[in-house]
Amino acid sequence: MNSSRIQPVEAAKKFIAEKFPDCQAALLAGSVVRGEDTATSDLDIVVFDEKVESAYRESLFEYGWPIEVFVHNLTSYRDFFKSDRESARPSLPRMVSEGIVLFDSGVVSFIKDEAKVLLKKGPEVWSIETIVMKRYMITDALDDLIGSTNPAEDLFIANTLANEIHEFVLRTNVQWVGSSKWVVRALSQFDEKFARLFVQAFDLFYKTGNKDEIIMLTDEVLKPYGGRLFEGFSLGKGDRI
Repeated sequence: MNSSRIQPVEAAKKFIAEKFPDCQAALLAGSVVRGEDTATSDLDIVVFDEKVESAYRESLFEYGWPIEVFVHNLTSYRDFFKSDRESARPSLPRMVSEGIVLFDSGVVSFIKDEAKVLLKKGPEVWSIETIVMKRYMITDALDDLIGSTNPAEDLFIANTLANEIHEFVLRTNVQWVGSSKWVVRALSQFDEKFARLFVQAFDLFYKTGNKDEIIMLTDEVLKPYGGRLFEGFSLGKGDRI
């Protein structure tokens, strides 16, 4: 942490006192709360203000800190909870659940309970049709990687495949998914052994160009669901008269 900065909780409280003095509640979340902050970490602050007509997000720099503020009224957060569950990326529920209370007029406990229930429930269960479609998409990306002889294209095919495998493993097990750094975090929270194999396979490829471990990992992931899928896959065909 930058030694010239004031402490994160102190900075967050000053921010709320100056920018949102009449809010109903405010929380500090993110990496600084989890003890995972780095030299480039920001302060994620969630504000609940009944005077706000619609939710918004804003980036600022105050008190030596980059600050991301997520502002909601006392009902708008539920729409975001709902959309986060539908996307299986629980950004706001996670921030609310883990957040340190900066100010509370008496509403935080109820909102935190809602977030914790949602997180425990997990995302919506994938349908059989969705699993079949995702098998096809992973097979398609894997075939592209196997057949490619262009190292530049390989980099981006592998990136697509990594995201699709991570999503498939987590969603078929009714787990939350991630993006960016949260891809590995989400996998590790679910299955540390698989996360290590996942990282190992793609690390080997990016360092050496060796695709073998990615191919084996992909086949292992698809095996319980019928393996690779190409022949017979159909989407939107329907019944013909």
